[in-house]
Amino acid sequence: MEKKTQDSRKGAPHRAVPPAVGLLFSMALMNTLLYFCLDWFFISRPRSAPSSAHCPHGHFRMGQMKNCSPWLSCEELRTEVRQLKRVGEGAVKRVFLSEWKERKVALSRLTSLEMKDDFLHGLRMLKTLQSKHVVTLLGYCEEDNTILTEYHPLGSLSNLEETLNLSKYHSVNTWQHRLQLAMNYVAIIHYLHHSPLGTLVMCDSSDLPKTLSQYLLTSNFSIVVNDLDALPLVNHSSRTFVKCGHRELHGDFVAPEQLWPYGEDMPFDDDLMPSYDEKIDIWKIPDVSSFLLGHVEGSDMVRFHLFDIHKACKSQTPAERPTAQEILDTYEKVLNLLRETVMSQTREML
Repeated sequence: MEKKTQDSRKGAPHRAVPPAVGLLFSMALMNTLLYFCLDWFFISRPRSAPSSAHCPHGHFRMGQMKNCSPWLSCEELRTEVRQLKRVGEGAVKRVFLSEWKERKVALSRLTSLEMKDDFLHGLRMLKTLQSKHVVTLLGYCEEDNTILTEYHPLGSLSNLEETLNLSKYHSVNTWQHRLQLAMNYVAIIHYLHHSPLGTLVMCDSSDLPKTLSQYLLTSNFSIVVNDLDALPLVNHSSRTFVKCGHRELHGDFVAPEQLWPYGEDMPFDDDLMPSYDEKIDIWKIPDVSSFLLGHVEGSDMVRFHLFDIHKACKSQTPAERPTAQEILDTYEKVLNLLRETVMSQTREML
């Protein structure tokens, strides 16, 4: 009798939801959320450097600085900058990781007086070409042969694969971000070809490793040009062309017009070597872009869509090669096309 009373108090039991139904509901909810995220992920641009208000010429701002500061003087460089360790060296300058007001900076020193003309040329270029495409100049002292610039801890583009293989950067190791890097590179070439000084040629580019060493990878995965020591000027109106150095160049990375044209039987003579124009930079773009694209999922598809424009870059006739702007426009179209394709395919799967 007592047992009956207890059972009646419990009332009718609640019907449990089958686990399969709960799982299906969760999957539907996840798909809905994923669907709404697709537009943001595939259509929005990859991260770019945060835009900062324009500083007047002769001033800079970096990192979390709120106000523009004048370029540091010789006295300020001597007293306020603490040199820490050497992080790089080239023919023209040694680069030291340094500290200024608790900020990491890069201090460049002339390697030898024989290279002073190149060093001062690089400084003039750095002062004149300050923009989002060029490493930020913080100060200089011609008397001490020193230049202070913003420090980028990820280093040169030569370190790209090593950097992207780190687990914390896997999220940006995608064809979308890599193609954006290639677009950054081509945008720099376009800027140099239409600089405030005129048409400048990136001469420090006799092979791929040398070329990559001229550019820095920023912390938000964009590219800035760092080494401006060899930027001769082309003037088509006055028929002024350039020669990159005074030694014979070899290999297929450099443009055909940079090679000695008179055969092996005739010794190289710089006085007889023909000059050339900015289209040597265009010839090298496919090789640099291929390196930047790497071998991640989707990169071969990008290469396929870029085949025609890259083939045009490799024309044996310099005048037939496209401009950097035409290449940039093509990259932009391919980026948008492939993003839309991936997004459509994913939506269909949902």
